[in-house]
Amino acid sequence: MENILVCDDDREIVEAIEIYLEQEGFRVFKAYDGEEGLSVLRRNEIQLAIVDIMMPKLDGIHMVKELRRFSTIPVIFLSAKSEDSDKILGLNIGADDYVTKPFNPLELVARVKSNVRRFTTLGTAVESENVYVSGGLVIDDNAKICTLYNEVVRLTPIEYKILAFLAKNKGKVYSIEQIYENIWGDHAYKSDNTIAVHIRHIREKIEVDPREPKYLKVVWGVGYKIEEDAR
Repeated sequence: MENILVCDDDREIVEAIEIYLEQEGFRVFKAYDGEEGLSVLRRNEIQLAIVDIMMPKLDGIHMVKELRRFSTIPVIFLSAKSEDSDKILGLNIGADDYVTKPFNPLELVARVKSNVRRFTTLGTAVESENVYVSGGLVIDDNAKICTLYNEVVRLTPIEYKILAFLAKNKGKVYSIEQIYENIWGDHAYKSDNTIAVHIRHIREKIEVDPREPKYLKVVWGVGYKIEEDAR
């Protein structure tokens, strides 16, 4: 039985979510502000946290920032705000998913199941042979498939080759010339633009905000890399 923390200052929402989660076999821990939520997380083995953004004492943003100092469990943010900037902020500070109020409880439960399954299967980025993980990004080189939070990312063959090459060498920075040589096998590298265009297209498919990438990073004047554990 997986343990789920529901942290929201609206007690009616907490109770409603608890009912739906318990019907699916989850054990629910409850908290009503960010400080209480952190206390629950430190004292119990929790597999996923559902966190409201606007809470007293400590809001959800600062709660999750502190949570990421000691835990990599999935976090689903709840918020009455639906603007893209709020979603981007929440995901970039360490959340794994974002649900806007009012929400369909069955959709929330489905998201909980998906994130728990990913976390318990992959853990803290533990990889099997030829499977490369960085946060929610998974490249399965056996099946030649890239997924982002369990959703298949549709890449062209060249885009996949570039992403898989960088994922196999997470944390290492490769110059445009090195990427070109490894993908095309051609030492007569011709144009910066070829790689730059492919990188841009990959980012558009795997990043929440391609202008501030979480996974595929540039090291200015040197090259590109996949972040070792993008949280």
